[in-house]
Amino acid sequence: MVLYTTPFPNSCLSALHAVSWALIFPCYWLADRLLASFIPTTYEKRQRADDPCYLQLLCTVLFTPVYLALLVASLPFALLGFLLWSTLQSARRPYIYSRLEDKGPAGGAALLSEWKGTGPGKSFCFATANLCLLPDSLARLNNVFNTQARAKEIGQRIRNGASRPQIKIYIDSPTNTSISAASFSSLVSPQGSDGVARAVPGSIKRTASVEYGGRHPGDEAANGLASGDPADGSSLEDACIVRIGGDEGGRPPEAVDPPAGGQARNGAGGGPRGQTPNQSQRDGDSGSLGSPSASRESLVKARAGADGGGGEPGANSKLPYKASVAKKAAVRRRRHPDEAFDHEVSAFFPANLDFLCLQEVFDKRAAAKLKDQLHGYFEYILYDVGVYGCHGCCSFKCLNSGLFFASRYPIMDVAYHCYPNGRSSDSLASKGALYLKVQVGNTPHDQRIVGYISCTHLHALPEDSDIRCEQLNMLQDWLADFRKSTSSSSAANPEELVAFDVVCGDFNFDNCSSDDKLEQQHSLFTRYKDPCRLGPGEEKLWAIGTLLDKDGLYDEEVCTPDNLQKVLESEEGRREYLAFPTSKSPGGGQKGRKELLKGNGRRIDYMLHGEEGLCPDWKAEVEEFSFITQLSGLTDHLPVAMRLMVSAGEEEA
Repeated sequence: MVLYTTPFPNSCLSALHAVSWALIFPCYWLADRLLASFIPTTYEKRQRADDPCYLQLLCTVLFTPVYLALLVASLPFALLGFLLWSTLQSARRPYIYSRLEDKGPAGGAALLSEWKGTGPGKSFCFATANLCLLPDSLARLNNVFNTQARAKEIGQRIRNGASRPQIKIYIDSPTNTSISAASFSSLVSPQGSDGVARAVPGSIKRTASVEYGGRHPGDEAANGLASGDPADGSSLEDACIVRIGGDEGGRPPEAVDPPAGGQARNGAGGGPRGQTPNQSQRDGDSGSLGSPSASRESLVKARAGADGGGGEPGANSKLPYKASVAKKAAVRRRRHPDEAFDHEVSAFFPANLDFLCLQEVFDKRAAAKLKDQLHGYFEYILYDVGVYGCHGCCSFKCLNSGLFFASRYPIMDVAYHCYPNGRSSDSLASKGALYLKVQVGNTPHDQRIVGYISCTHLHALPEDSDIRCEQLNMLQDWLADFRKSTSSSSAANPEELVAFDVVCGDFNFDNCSSDDKLEQQHSLFTRYKDPCRLGPGEEKLWAIGTLLDKDGLYDEEVCTPDNLQKVLESEEGRREYLAFPTSKSPGGGQKGRKELLKGNGRRIDYMLHGEEGLCPDWKAEVEEFSFITQLSGLTDHLPVAMRLMVSAGEEEA
């Protein structure tokens, strides 16, 4: 299948579209600025309360007449541009495909050679998040602002979190000495000035101040790479092994200095040891791995034995450590003895993230900024997904679908469908479903190993359960058609082996609300497994809501990833800062009824996986699941991530 790298089939149409948007943009920008000045966020309200001279109010009064005059003057040009723009939409393609050509040895083509469909299996990591990247005036309705700056910061945080090395955790305790699942966390991996990996010292005392050096081509200075770090694009799959434990009395051992030339910059060099939420931020702060506020106190001990044995820390100096900084190693929790996978609330996106599905990336300029940041880690990206005008849908569309996809693996086929049954304000956006087929390997017999990913954003109005159920029906029907049209295999001569089938996105309903019973019982949940769900209306005890209470987004208790993580690990914190179902009874507002609510908030962002249609000799099982706080203060949703292990069935028996 040919993937579209430009929104229009020829340069002439692209030039006309650029002219039309140039005529529209001044009016659009002025209207957005004018409306935004009258919709303050809680953060801005607090700033104004601390401003004795009311300077911000004075600026609003002075600039409003200027904005109005310029807006009126730009209207004739905007009208002319709108007529041209709406006419061109019938020829517009439904997405833009972007590939970073100079990814080097660590690119998607190299990843295909890592797994041949044999051996112990292969893990794939997926994440989904709603970013609320709307025009600024509309984003403020969700209590977030400065869309362009947020897009850049979000991209930096995701990139930095995903490019950390993956480690494995050992737990020192009388009852559990086994190795945990592969961790989302990372720690220091000193390297000498010659770029050779050094042995990790026996114990490292982490502090609250660290710096991170991600391996992104051309970003060495921005991300703090040591001048001697290897630049050969080594695989991000390399992992180090860590032992976690505490000494008697609960006191951690003193820090052991790393070898000369390989010291970790973790606060010992005179830098700040902590950062309050009110400190000014640099690019990547407050959740980027370069942020002093991005971590909490913990203790890690490196285990240098390559075979996982109990050897001395310096027994093997050639472990494949690929990072230049330390981050916290939070032990994954298994709250049920019979739970088959690990789960946690994590302050970071998972290491070695393979696929990223995003919603509400509506603003085109913000999407471009986000794409530029994520290309430091993901080679393949789809953005500006959807239709505009009356093309392809029943009603006029002012916004695209808001869907955005990034992958480390090559994309083979793409399809997008717009839901035709949206109503009210939701009908102004071309919400729909994005279907992708990706290649993740090749067998020794030259059979392609592929996976299917579906990303969607369902109708938002809470009273329209029937519309969401219709959209779930269409989601399944379109997916079946997509798989049939893109499959090149037959039962007798399979040319492709399917490794996984994942459906994710913002479904705009939860599994506990009495108002969402219709959606909870939909057939989608019989064909696909939800790792957080026990059944209709019943969640697993560790599952938490993914929709934050927007009024508390800028509270000091939750304004950093670590703070939000700590809050969400307690029941009291969840009741205070997560959104719960609204009551239809009089006087049943959210703030007044939280003490009577059961459950852990509204989980409306889903990550599902299916077993039908996969290679008969393989099975895909959830290995890890996490709720992520790294985007605290940047969106009103919690991202979620899932790691699937695909392996041969007989080897698991």
